[in-house]
Amino acid sequence: MKADNFVLQDYFNRIGFQGTAKADIATIAALMRCQLFTVPFENLDVQAGKIVSLVPEAIVEKIVYRQRGGYCYEVNGLFAMALAALGIPYRMVLARPLFYPVRRPKTHMALVLDMADGQWLCDLGFGSYGLRAPIPLSPSNSPVQQEADSFMLATTDGGEYVLKAWVDGAWANQYGFDLSPQEWIDFVPANYLNSTHPEAIFVQKLLVVLHNPAGRHILLGDSLKTVADGRVHTQTLTPDERAAVLAEVFGLPTVL
Repeated sequence: MKADNFVLQDYFNRIGFQGTAKADIATIAALMRCQLFTVPFENLDVQAGKIVSLVPEAIVEKIVYRQRGGYCYEVNGLFAMALAALGIPYRMVLARPLFYPVRRPKTHMALVLDMADGQWLCDLGFGSYGLRAPIPLSPSNSPVQQEADSFMLATTDGGEYVLKAWVDGAWANQYGFDLSPQEWIDFVPANYLNSTHPEAIFVQKLLVVLHNPAGRHILLGDSLKTVADGRVHTQTLTPDERAAVLAEVFGLPTVL
């Protein structure tokens, strides 16, 4: 994943990374954390009636230089550009969201890193119960604590992986995937569906998520959920309050 206008130092400046970048899992974890804390998961373009652009240069312009966020293809695509610039091998995988009451198509994009110490799942674009750090593919079926969040990567009899999150006292399936590598063009149909289909959550409601050291802020429609150290506070916003929250909490434009 490359873009002609991607400059690694400009990316570092955008996410506030000030360390020494190396091709190791510690650097990847630090970069992932910095991006999660500065680049919101958001669907403002979809809510404005636009089809999200998958042109790599447009993603860089939007997130790095216009201080916006994006949904999975955009934020994971940008992270993939940083991985490529650092010489870190990875593959893009297509995942099936599993938290819906009915079976849905594979529409989510995640990254699997092929490191000297094994393979790691890396995902900056799953929203409410998204990973906060890379998680090893092996051993699986073991809980992984990431601050106040808990995740588990299980395997199925068919050889697929299922990411689970601890939600309300139980393990909840988030998405499933296999290790078949995908090309960037393979995500175009899923992106079109998520940008236009009336049953897609991104078409139905505004969704913005921004992580922070204590937890995350989640704006869904007019409901703002604040998760801090495992505690949850929810409030309903007026249109004026929502505009202020977009600007002050998420650093995003106030007009959709």
